Amino acid sequence: MTKDSYLVGLIGSGIGPSLSPALHEREADRQGLRYLYRLIDIDVLGVAPQAVGDLVRAARDLGFDGLNITHPCKQLVIEHLDALSPQAEALGAVNTVVFEGGGRAVGHNTDVTGFAASFARGLPDVPLERVVQLGAGGAGAAVAHATLTLGAGRVTVVDALPERAAQLSAALNRHFGEGRAAASGPDRLPGLLAHADGVVHATPTGMAAHPGLPFPAALLRPGLWVAEVVYRPLETELLRTARALGCATLDGGGMAVFQAADAFRLFTGREPDSARMLADIAELAGAVPAPK
Repeated sequence: MTKDSYLVGLIGSGIGPSLSPALHEREADRQGLRYLYRLIDIDVLGVAPQAVGDLVRAARDLGFDGLNITHPCKQLVIEHLDALSPQAEALGAVNTVVFEGGGRAVGHNTDVTGFAASFARGLPDVPLERVVQLGAGGAGAAVAHATLTLGAGRVTVVDALPERAAQLSAALNRHFGEGRAAASGPDRLPGLLAHADGVVHATPTGMAAHPGLPFPAALLRPGLWVAEVVYRPLETELLRTARALGCATLDGGGMAVFQAADAFRLFTGREPDSARMLADIAELAGAVPAPK
């Protein structure tokens, strides 16, 4: 039996602008639920990302039903959980924790399903033979898995930390087969993008707190599709620049909605209405301008 009252939260850094509380609470209101979504910002608390384990335990002890986890804690939280879903284990990143009976903390990842659903909806017919991805963190692991699941021939992961890109690439090859992924440094980005079908951006650049472009605008060209993970603002400087050149683009709003819908289902056992939630994010984030 599902209940009608829920307490959930989000742990991360700089999460004040997050639209997760509004997305979850609006859908809960439509379903007649009492649903409180709290932000647990490690910057406001003055604690390091490594404190995520203490925060998870405190939330469990205080009666939370579950938590969302975001940057920079998606990988750090794993060692503090009792179990992982197969997908979260394969990804090595968790963005949703559900407290089951007896306080058992189980980690899930709805980023991968969220990105896959958004990509299939927004860029259904683009070529996927050669994809470049910027970012190998928690979100990067999820979107790389999603992109390969969608049928990408090869994903080249570019990260400022070469060892992180290499680790993700190795994990992808183990999961999907040798040759499906490669790692590279930012210095090779011009050559990679010149021959790529599309680029997936999975770093914080473009968020309100991290304005700007993740790479020089001169590397964009017509015919290159661009998929964004950042959703606030919905139109980042990267997307605005790419659209001006005629690139097919995908904003981060769909991923935010579909991952939230999947988390809502895990927290409540109830089926969310993704179409209504897409309308919500368009209203909530659509009017927020991209940073100058």
